[in-house]
This record gives sequence, C-alpha cells and structure tokens, in this order.
Amino acid sequence: MKGRSRAIGAAWLLILFPCLGSAQSPVRFIEAKKMFVLDAGNISYVFGINDKNMLQHIYWGKHVWRDDDFGPAQSLPEWAAFDLSTTTTPQEYPGWGAGLFVEPSLKVTFPDGNRDLVLHYVNHQIDGNKLTITLKDIERPLLVQLHYTVYPQTGIVERDATIENGTKGPVVLESVQSAAWYLPRGEGYRLRYLTGRWAGEWQLNEEPVHAGIKVLESRRGSTSVQMNPWFALDRDGNPDSEHGSVWFGAVGWSGSWRISIEQTPHQQVRITGGYNPFDFGYYLSAGETLTTPPFFAGYTDQGIGGASRILHEFERTEILPNRSGLKKRPIIYNSWEATHFDLNEAGQLALADKAASLGVERFVMDDGWFGQRNDDHAGLGDWYVNPTKFPRGLGPLIRHVKELGMDFGIWVEPEMVNPDSDLYRKHPDWAMHFEGRPRTEARNQLMLNLARDDVRDYVFHWLDELVTKNDIAFLKWDYNRNFSEPGWPDTPAAQQKNIWVRFTQNVYDIIDRLRHRHPTLEIESCSGGGGRVDLGILQRVEQVWPSDDTEAFDRLTIQQGFTYAYTPHIMVDWVTDVPNFNERSVPLQYRFLAAMQGSLGIGVNLNRWTTEEFTLAKAMIAYYKSINATVQNGSLYRLALATQGNFSANQYVSPDKSQAVVFAFLHSQQFGRMVSPLLLRGLDENGIYSVSRIDGKAGTTNAAIKLSGAYLMSHGIEAALTGDYDSVSFKLDRVQPN
Repeated sequence: MKGRSRAIGAAWLLILFPCLGSAQSPVRFIEAKKMFVLDAGNISYVFGINDKNMLQHIYWGKHVWRDDDFGPAQSLPEWAAFDLSTTTTPQEYPGWGAGLFVEPSLKVTFPDGNRDLVLHYVNHQIDGNKLTITLKDIERPLLVQLHYTVYPQTGIVERDATIENGTKGPVVLESVQSAAWYLPRGEGYRLRYLTGRWAGEWQLNEEPVHAGIKVLESRRGSTSVQMNPWFALDRDGNPDSEHGSVWFGAVGWSGSWRISIEQTPHQQVRITGGYNPFDFGYYLSAGETLTTPPFFAGYTDQGIGGASRILHEFERTEILPNRSGLKKRPIIYNSWEATHFDLNEAGQLALADKAASLGVERFVMDDGWFGQRNDDHAGLGDWYVNPTKFPRGLGPLIRHVKELGMDFGIWVEPEMVNPDSDLYRKHPDWAMHFEGRPRTEARNQLMLNLARDDVRDYVFHWLDELVTKNDIAFLKWDYNRNFSEPGWPDTPAAQQKNIWVRFTQNVYDIIDRLRHRHPTLEIESCSGGGGRVDLGILQRVEQVWPSDDTEAFDRLTIQQGFTYAYTPHIMVDWVTDVPNFNERSVPLQYRFLAAMQGSLGIGVNLNRWTTEEFTLAKAMIAYYKSINATVQNGSLYRLALATQGNFSANQYVSPDKSQAVVFAFLHSQQFGRMVSPLLLRGLDENGIYSVSRIDGKAGTTNAAIKLSGAYLMSHGIEAALTGDYDSVSFKLDRVQPN
C-alpha cells in the first residue's frame, strides 16, 4: 500500500538468508508444519508449503486461537487424469503450467515460446505485520515476491505480487493477478457486486454462485461505473444483514481490472483479481519488475452490515491520505448548476456571498474558467485563466472567498484534450491513437496519452503552477470518457500494450508529486459521476463524486449501493434544484436530509432561491454541523433498504456511542398506513439518550424526549411519515452513559 518501499533485487537477497520472524507477531511461521498463520482482528488466514514445495491455502475465516488445530499443507490428489493435482490443490499463487486449469495468477510467454510456469517456494521474511514470500519458476530465473500485510484493527489482509524478470531477455506477462483467495470448500454461496451506468451507478446485484466463472471487470482503462472492483460472498442466501459469515474484498486499481469468482467441479470457490488480461501483454525487459495492484480482503461473522462497517473503518484509518479519514469534510458549494459555462468574476463573487450566508465552508468554481472554454467543444488542454471572464485573474475572487470564511476549490480535467485547443494543434501526437486510424471523440474530447512521460510532466507542471500561483485548497478532478484507440505509436510495437498499466501509474505519479509539493491540497475524484472510485485512487484523494444523478429519490438507492463498499465519509452529495432527473420535484427538506447522509454539498442556483428556502437551508446546514462527525466517521446501520420498498432508513452511531443519527424517507403513503417503528442498532443499551426529531418542514427541532438505548433498540421509534416524499431525521445524544 502507500509508503511501501521495495528494493528491486530483494527477492534474490532473500534466497541467501534464513527466514526471519517472531512468535509475537500477527504473522507467524510454524517451522514444524511449514505453515504461515496471519491473525488480524477477528480473522485467521492460514497457508503452508506443501509436499511439492508449492504454497497451498489452508484456511480463511473466523479467528482460530490454536495453531495446532491446523495440519500441514498436503497437495490434493488428482481426479482421474483430467484434473491433475495442480488443479485440485488450492495454490496460493498459481502459475499457468503443469496442467493448471483453474484461473492462474500469472501467465507468461518467454522469448523462446515457452509458456509453462511452475512456481515453487524459495524463502520468506517477516517484519511485524508484513510478510514477503519469494517464489521462483522451477527452471528459469523468473521470480515472484508475494506481499502480505495484515491490519489488526479491522482484520483486513492486503496482498500484491512483484514479478521480477531475472532472465537475460524480455518476457511478456499475459495475465498478472494480485492474489487468489479461497473460501471454505462447499456450495450454496451467494455473490454480491455493484454495477451501473452513467447516472445510474452503484446498483447492488445478488446471485448464487454456480459452477464455472463469473467475471467482474472493466476494460475501459479506468475503474468504470459499469462495474466496481468490490465483491462480497456469503452462504445460503442469509437474509440477516447483521449476522452470518461474509467474505469480501476490493482491488485497489484505477485502470482496467478484473475479478473472477470461480466454483470448480470440486466445490471449491476461489477469487482471483488484478490487472484485466483483456488486450494485455506487459513487456517486461530483463532485470525489470512489475508490481500488481493491491487486493484487500476481509471476513466477518456480522453479516453484510458488518462487512461494510469494517471496510468503512479501514478506508478511513488506513487508506485515505494524510489521516483525512479521521477529520470532518467541509460543506461545499459548487457553482456549476448556477452558471454552467457562462461564468465570470462578478457572478462568482455574488454566488460566494450567498453561499457564505448559508454556512458553507468551501466554494468551488466548476468548468469554464480556462482557455476558450465557452462550451464543451473547446479549451481542454489550455489551462490558462480566461482573460475575458477573469481580467484580473483568479486572485480577487479567491481573496473574497477567503474573507467570507471559506476556502477555494476549482474544477480540472487533466487527462483530456479538445481537438479545438492550442495544445492539440501543437501536439496532436500526445493524444491516444493508432497511426492511420480515426480518433474517436467522446464529449468532443480525446484522451491524452499519460503513459508518455513527457505528457505526464506537462500535466504535472500546469497543475503545480495553477496551485502554486493561486491559493487553491481543493481540486475537483474530473474524467469524462473512457479509452478508445489505446495506441502508443512512439514506443516499439511489442511494448505498446504497456499503456494499460503505465497510464494509471502516471496518473498516480502526478497526484503523488502534486500532493508532496502541496501537502494541504485536497482532491475529489470525479468521473462523470462514480467512474473512478477504488482503493487505489482513494489513497490519493479525500472525497469522490458518486453520481451525476443528484435527484434525491434516486440518490437514496445510489448512496445505499455505494456504502456497501465505501465509507460515507468520502461520499459527496449535493442539494440541487428541481425538477431534476426523471422530471421529479421533491421538497427541499427531503433533498437536504438525503444529501446529509455523507459529505454535504450545495449545487443549486442560489440566485433563484426565495427567502424561505434560504431560511430552511440555514437551519438544515446548522443541523448537519451538529451531526457530521457521526455521519462521516461513525458506524452505518441500514434499517430499511431503499431497494426493497416504499420506505428507507439509515442510522449512524458515533464510535463511543454518545451520538446516533437516523434518516428516514417515505416515497408515498397508501391506505393511511404508517410505517413500522424503527428498531435502532448499535446503541449503548444502558445509556439514556435525548432524542430530537428534525422534520425539516419548518427548519425547527421538536422538543427532545429521553429514552434508554434498550428501549430504542427493542421497542423502536416512530417515524410518523405521511403523504408523498416525506422525510425525518432523529438526533440522539447520550445524556447518561452506562
């Protein structure tokens, strides 16, 4: 993960030295059984060196305290002549060779045409919560370093692999996966995963696991909205979201990725994930290495709700940069819907005044401030301040925003170029393309080939200059199309497919360098919505934009799906004007309460708001400021699912259980029926809570009542919602602890 340093030749050094480790470590090597035991949180992950000197999986699940319960790894017998031992044995990182017919972790072509790869154990090293194991092909000097990191607080295990070409010639890596995971052998597993499309992201899918392979993937060059690199598996269709075994994981990569869920004919469910092998062929020269994306995975016996909460905590404490996951996100105002491309200094100053009066903490100017950017046909690539719109530059606007008590953010789309731009006219070769072939535009733009180091350096330079010359606290980093014609004519033909890896590596490099130069800078990952949300980009950004669909009723489902994999801390939602998507109009208080369930933003045209709307908005923002730490950094419980009926509700509980917040939404009442009482979760059973009802209709808080945690979790609380698009929030503050 972030901050890890690895020496290129470390794999060879490990061969020369004995195994290192400590019995007190969360990572242990049991010499007598040649067995590795990884303990973290509530899980045990166990594998060993078998009788054929291969790494073999033994166990992954709830913590087992007694190492002696596990026997040594023994390769499994073949099943007739059709499934050899290489296929029936659950190898920890199998190469494609020696009759392997399950999904390999690594597939290689050598210069002489040999494609057989059999990886044997060489050595290992233990350093606290980290384990490095060296594997080597049985005949050729191609080495693999497997890296394991265990996180005791959450039980998450992180895995990746470094491939080192120790031969004297190049090799082509045809498939390079980060890890293979194995579930307890058996049938009856259920798979959950997330799919979508633009303005319809984060749709949760559930289906039984059958014999064969289910592939989750992006071939688009980025994470994509069509599928997200997250999975969860449980057994027997368990309907209880708070109890039962769940295995879950996510690949941390912002390029093309793949996760395959495979049930073998021998009732073994295995998960393999990493780089997408589609159109893949990474050219690895002699002496070079390639490290896969990290693959994070965990286990819980607390159902899918527990799995989500573990991931949320892990992301906040271990993934997000600069410990930002332990802080509160600022309330933002974004000017896009008020101005679109028709923006100028005077208009932005007026909007900033209105935003500040609401209690907004960050003002963000969106697209249209640069180059000849009067619509989406021109200007991308020309990142100078438009002198007609801002004749005095950005300085006066930024100073005014800061005088109002807000900081300043700005929209950028660094990876794109319009054909109608000075940059493209000067450097048409910088766009991704195949020689002699048409260049496919999307949203009137092409993609810069950031796999090229000169393009990478250009993008870094103008971003660094923009932030250096202006007091910019925040970049809204957009990405509004996918790859097409992924050619790289300036590099030898055999190496051109490296573009799939090098592009994303260079995006990471730009952000890493920019953050190093500007340590307080914050960034939002936006990709026409949620097209670049993964545990790779999240190591470099503080927040994400889940969807361009800001219609409040739709957002309930979108946000519900999002939080299965990602923390509400990073989930930005705007209150926007109505009618919106679907030509639907819902009340302002409904829009606010929906948007409060993550990181609150305002995206309306404030020039059109009435006095009454300003009054309600001020009250709602003040309320959010009293609960945002709990919403963003607490534990989420789904009380009623937006995808399962007319009513939805979520509850957030602070880490010390001193505060809880409930949001409830009714689509439409029928036959005068009332929704059932909400049975709350996660409270201090013996504590007394002051319960306030916030209906938002008048921007007031009803008189508080005092109730015990036991009563609230066993008897529940009445939402008392009526009519159409009704909503309510409850704030619970503990006044008498246990």
